[in-house]
Formats: sequence, structure tokens, C-alpha cells
Amino acid sequence: MKEVLDTYAVLSPIPLEKTTPAVAKVAPAITSAVKAVMLKEGKKAPPFTGSTEDFKIPVGGGEEVKARAYIPAGSGPFPTVLYIHGGGWVIADLDVYDSTPRALCELTKAVVISTDYRQAPKYKFPTAHDDTVQAYKWVLGNAGKYKGDPKKVALVGESAGGNMAASICLEAKKQNIQAPVYQVLVYPVANYDFTTESYQENEATRPLSAEGMKWFFKYYLDKPEDGSNPRLSVLQAPDLKGLPAATVIGAEIDPLRSEGKAYADKLQAAGVKVNYQLYKGVTHEFFGMGALLDEAKQAETVVSDDLKAAFAK
Repeated sequence: MKEVLDTYAVLSPIPLEKTTPAVAKVAPAITSAVKAVMLKEGKKAPPFTGSTEDFKIPVGGGEEVKARAYIPAGSGPFPTVLYIHGGGWVIADLDVYDSTPRALCELTKAVVISTDYRQAPKYKFPTAHDDTVQAYKWVLGNAGKYKGDPKKVALVGESAGGNMAASICLEAKKQNIQAPVYQVLVYPVANYDFTTESYQENEATRPLSAEGMKWFFKYYLDKPEDGSNPRLSVLQAPDLKGLPAATVIGAEIDPLRSEGKAYADKLQAAGVKVNYQLYKGVTHEFFGMGALLDEAKQAETVVSDDLKAAFAK
């Protein structure tokens, strides 16, 4: 983990909070550091036996967002995962977050559809949230195009993507549409609150700091009051009863650690079955580093086992 962080500091020396979205969107992601360390150590990405196909999903205003299907080898139909990447609603894309859906497709033998969404600062809250709800509805109606089973759809999201995965579960309940069979929230944003223990402990950590999270909110929220909207601050949602069972993954060195644990606890208190796992000695973004980190391999295995159990019901 330290070697990745040291390499990342060399590749991308300007902290988020000291730059602009335009610069941050083209700056090297931490995945570049992972690839550099893998090259240095002679390690290769885990094998992928499936195939991928890029396409677009229609969203609001007559616009479309990019999406990518990761399809297992075989005839199917396979259970389906809608995967939502991170990036604080401002940066990153399908390519930056390619390793997680690839690994999940291989480990779960599920079709994984990775969706993009319109980003800030051009598109403010709740645009990204609306886009991912539309992507979920699209998957329910179109999973069969990619050998997916539309009756067995789970959600997986990382960071801001974990926030939107949680929010989709709430929206599915509110709109009375088909609920996901399972939700996986990997170090999710769960609340607009900078006073938690993990925010205080991680003011200047890489790749995500407390100041970095404030930067993301500054550009995604149209006004600070939007931060208390339960579509974004899912921890403030009044009723979590009846939501899908969940796996919540936490990282020790992460400003989002406290709120992820708090949301897992609130789900459990509402009668939702939750598997919460905290990984020590790793930072935000560790989950996609299965080629390098034992903790990431362990977390990927936990998630894939939980997804397979949910799909088998």
C-alpha cells in the first residue's frame, strides 16, 4: 500500500483541493500508480476469461452516458450486477474503474454492467443520482441483451458509486420498482458531515482526504443545504426497513470509514442483514488493487461470495 501511495505522490503531486476539476479530470489516477508498481514488481492482472462490450444508456434530457458490459464465457443467462464507479461525482470514468467490474465478473460469473454518469461541475446534484437510477431501470429492462438475467440484479458501488448504489435501493423502494437482490457498498459516501472520527483522522491522507471530500461536495452540490437530502446523505434517510441485504466494505485510512460503519449499523438496526468488513492498513481505493494487495483479494472474495449466495436464492 505504501509503495502505491509513494508512486502516486510522484505521478500526481497536486492534492485535489489545490486544483480545479478540469485539471483533476486529466491528472493520473491512483490506478496509474498501481500499474507502475505492478510493472516494477513483474506482476500481472488476474486473468479474465470473459468479454467486454461498450454501449450507451439513455438518461435525462435526451442525453446518454457510456456503459460497459463484462460478460462471462458461456451461454447464460447469468445473474447481473450494475456497478457504479467512484470519483466524487466529479472525476474518473469506466477505464479508471475497470479492475473491479472485471474481477467481479470473473469471480461471480455474473454479467457486470459498469455505468458512467454525468459529472460536476457542469452537472450538479441530483444529476448523477438520477442518471444511475435510470441506468438501474435500463438494466432491469435490457440485461438480456448481454446474457444477463433481469430478475437477478444486484448493485455494487465504490465511494460516490457506493453512495448512489445505496440511494438506488431507497429510490426503488420509494418508486415501488423491482428491488436489487443485494447491495455492495465499498467505502460509500453516506453523509454530509465533516465532524466524524475518520474525517478528523484523515485530513490530508492520499488518495482521499477530508479536504478532498469537501472539494468534491463543493463542486457537486448546488447549495450546501442539498447535502442533507437523504438521496445523498443516505444515513439521514428516515426508513431503511425492507432494503436489500448488504455487504459494506471499509478501509482504515479513509475519511469515509466512520459513516460507512454508521450506515451499516443503521441498516442492521432496521432489520437488514449486513456483512460489514473493515480492512486495516489500507486506504480508500484499495478495493480495486487485487493484483497487489492481499486485503483487496480478501475483500473481493467476500463480495463475490456474498453476491453468489444472494443470486442462488
